[in-house]
Amino acid sequence: MNNRALTVATLVGLVLQLAMVVGGHISPDIKNLFAVGGMGFSLVAGLIFANRARAGWSGDMVGGAISGGLCALIGIAVSVVLGDVPVSLLLLGTISSIATGVIGGAVGKLLFG
Repeated sequence: MNNRALTVATLVGLVLQLAMVVGGHISPDIKNLFAVGGMGFSLVAGLIFANRARAGWSGDMVGGAISGGLCALIGIAVSVVLGDVPVSLLLLGTISSIATGVIGGAVGKLLFG
């Protein structure tokens, strides 16, 4: 596993997630986009991992899953602490974001080789 690629992808995804969480805490319009935005940012994390690591199909998809899931888990946890989402969303949201991270890793493999 390319740790540098994993770190960069996770941090970029996390910054995006946290910006959305803070924005959603302030604005109900942004809060309504938590599901789509959160999974979208996990997909972006997977794309970034694949672009930086170029680890082959399984490597890019696993790295996408880890980076996408981790940034979402932390973002959702912050949102739970702020009282904006229920604790039960930690599991469902993280699993959904792992799946979109895998998709991002696969699309990244197709795009970047």
